[in-house]
Amino acid sequence: MEDIIQKRFKESTEVKNRFLKQSLPDLLEVIKLISHGFEMGNKLFFFGNGGSAADAQHLAAEFVNRYIMDRPPLPAIALTTDTSVLTSISNDFSFNEVFSKQLKALGKEGDIAIGISTSGTSSNILKAFEVAKEMGIKTVALTGNDGGVLAKVADHALIVPSSSTPRIQEVHILVGHILCELVEHYLFLNNPVLSSGEPSR
Repeated sequence: MEDIIQKRFKESTEVKNRFLKQSLPDLLEVIKLISHGFEMGNKLFFFGNGGSAADAQHLAAEFVNRYIMDRPPLPAIALTTDTSVLTSISNDFSFNEVFSKQLKALGKEGDIAIGISTSGTSSNILKAFEVAKEMGIKTVALTGNDGGVLAKVADHALIVPSSSTPRIQEVHILVGHILCELVEHYLFLNNPVLSSGEPSR
């Protein structure tokens, strides 16, 4: 068991380092995109399937409540949490439309949509990106493997260079936390009214 534990830690570290080496400029661009979006009064949407749905909910909460700083709430929404909406769309239309219909209802030009998919091939995220493009919503694909079709159609792609779903998900949550921290840093660090501290969780 010790060998397996050490191997998994090593794998996770190696994947994180590979991602950082190849994607640091892209990550910085996404941080700027989100920060400027909030400055302009726009919203941030997160969505994904399975474990990625949980990541979407987690990261939206960090923006709405706080990550490190005590600061004003930021308008982030996880499109994975309303079971009545999700099941009615799936039942009446198609599971492929569970995110795109919500974007149509809640989004506007200038908003930002982050689709999380370890494979980069989730059809309901692809459909949401198609709708986002029509609406003038900027898209960010948070993916793995070679990025899949999502990376090709997104405005920005953050691709974790791994075929292991657990290792990809570990990098995704790290990337999400970095987005939260540096958007807070960009928007609020120099505001004397705000104080910093450790997260309450």
